[in-house]
Amino acid sequence: MKDISRRQFLKLLGMGTAVTTATLVGCKTKQDDSAPDDYKGQAEPPVGKMTYRTNPKTGEKVSLLGYGMMRLPTKDKGRKKEGDTEIDQKMVNRLVDYALEHGVNYFDTSPAYCQGKSEGATGTALARHPRKNYYIATKLSNFAPETWPREESMKVYRKSFKELQTDYIDYYLLHAIGTGDDGMEEMQERYFKNGMLDFLLEERRAGRIRNLGFSYHGDIECFDYLLSQHDKYKWDFVQIELNYLDWNYADEINDRNTDAVYLYRELEKRNIPAVIMEPLLGGRLAKMPRKIMRQLKQRDPQSSIASWAFRYAGTYKGVLTVLSGMTYMEHLKDNLLSYCPLRPLNEKELRYLDKEVAAQIVDFKLIPCNDCKYCMPCPYGIDIPGVFLHYNRCMNESQVPQSMQDPDYAKSRRAFLIGYDRSVPRLRQADHCVGCAKCVRECPQRIRIPQEMQRISEYVEQLKQGTL
Repeated sequence: MKDISRRQFLKLLGMGTAVTTATLVGCKTKQDDSAPDDYKGQAEPPVGKMTYRTNPKTGEKVSLLGYGMMRLPTKDKGRKKEGDTEIDQKMVNRLVDYALEHGVNYFDTSPAYCQGKSEGATGTALARHPRKNYYIATKLSNFAPETWPREESMKVYRKSFKELQTDYIDYYLLHAIGTGDDGMEEMQERYFKNGMLDFLLEERRAGRIRNLGFSYHGDIECFDYLLSQHDKYKWDFVQIELNYLDWNYADEINDRNTDAVYLYRELEKRNIPAVIMEPLLGGRLAKMPRKIMRQLKQRDPQSSIASWAFRYAGTYKGVLTVLSGMTYMEHLKDNLLSYCPLRPLNEKELRYLDKEVAAQIVDFKLIPCNDCKYCMPCPYGIDIPGVFLHYNRCMNESQVPQSMQDPDYAKSRRAFLIGYDRSVPRLRQADHCVGCAKCVRECPQRIRIPQEMQRISEYVEQLKQGTL
């Protein structure tokens, strides 16, 4: 395989990064047919019941459920090589139509989503509706050093208008502040030294940008610095990761992360609306260990496991909208049921989730991968998210044997190994990692990817050799 860097990859694909939904098989057992959230007999969401939040600057009513256009449906099946996916535009249109019909009016995209195809697909779907019926959010996703010069960043900016078929952007973001080996220096290169932030402020004054903010990942110094300049830049909103696991445990899962309680409170102090990403952590809070799912079902048998996470994020008053990357209609309907209307959690329920349930999840030692694919492509062809997603799924289903003395060792061993080969092609598995660490600086979750790959590779080899 040709050695291609992420920088070259993004440039070749017009700032694209693959975002497809994995079809994971092999760990599922017969008992999974009765697993929570199989969507059998799913109720139809009501029309006209969406909960809205008010933008304090404009007075606009924004739907509490925002559509994240990061994981759009594709025509291919399973996990294919980067560059092979084709957006299913008919399905995107259908999902967008249904969302609008049920009150969703906030659509979040980026030049970096879906191999650079998200903005075009989003624009095609939305342009079929009156422009006043929806708000568009997109980002200056100038990750690659080749796009840091002002002229190149301007191309990224202007292309978004063309792809989205609009002459103004409702919500525009500096994308993924804090990432990179040196978050502060990279932020300076991307937005300050090239004059792009000054340009975007002028665009806001001109009305081509209605609201200006930033999304945060990584280095807390960057977050604190931008908020310290709030009087100067007057941020209209900030996008943060918030869910009941990250509320208190983000830094415990990874010491380079920041707890959501801190991020949210800092915005709350300044009356800056929060846009929430990863309320489900890439689906990890919808497909948890069965023990925890049973606890939630006992408390509310009629609601989905995912609805707890959405109600948690939506309960906080400073939240403007909660983004969800809804690939399938059943996911869209389920999230609509959570917010049409919202049933806020009480204080006891909030603390039950972010203390009791979160502590149990942390104990399972899952790999905190959200399948965002910012780490891709791997120069050695490894399907990094695919490896992690398979491991996490098997861990949730107790299909990760710890020793040959386990009563279900043979069954679990077979399920893990067969599922691994079905989910991730042999040449893209963890044993091909050479530890180059190119992926590490790109990961928003700050996962030590080479170390995890080595651990999984050694574990798989032990399973194969029967030496566990």
